[in-house]
Amino acid sequence: MVVRTRFTAIALPLLFHVFSGAVGGFFVWHAFHGERGVAADLETRREMADIEAQLKAVRAEKAEWLKKVDLLRGPVVDRDLLDEEARNLLNRVGKSDLVVILPPDKG
Repeated sequence: MVVRTRFTAIALPLLFHVFSGAVGGFFVWHAFHGERGVAADLETRREMADIEAQLKAVRAEKAEWLKKVDLLRGPVVDRDLLDEEARNLLNRVGKSDLVVILPPDKG
């Protein structure tokens, strides 16, 4: 009887601490590696930085296009820009243009 009492006095607190440690370890592991953990937060921040860089590039391109459209629209049309865009669209050159044909890159 004394042996069994001593065993339960040691085993029950030990079992309780092991179980508590396992449960705590489970929550700590998920806090770092889980779906909303620290690692996922860092990955989300990296993705946000990439997306913001792409957004900045797209906004710069949009501003450039709006500037070109504003030059082609309105009471006074920029004739040089109109001529350049028409030649690019139609794949033509003017009579007085100098055409330089470069050899193809070997690479």
